[in-house]
Amino acid sequence: MAEARVVIRTGGGLHAGPAAALVAEARRHGCAVTFACGARAANAKSILEVLALGVKDGEELLVRAEGEGAEDAVGALARVLGEQRGRL
Repeated sequence: MAEARVVIRTGGGLHAGPAAALVAEARRHGCAVTFACGARAANAKSILEVLALGVKDGEELLVRAEGEGAEDAVGALARVLGEQRGRL
C-alpha cells in the first residue's frame, strides 16, 4: 500500500476539470486507488464518486493505492494534482 496527502490548490476545489484529469490517471493503473477527504472516501476511477467528495480548495486529499504498482500510481496522481494548481 502507498499513500500521499495533498492539499488541493486548484483555485476552485476538485471540480470537473481536475477530477477528470485525476480519474483518467487513476484508470491507467491496475491497482485499486481511493481518494479520501475527512470521513468521505471514493473510488478514484469513478468520476461521479470523486465529484461527490466535494473537495474544496485548501482541503487535504488522501491518495491511497493498493496492489501492484501502488507507489507509481500515488506518485503519478500527486504529479497530476500539482499540475492542476491554480487552474479554474
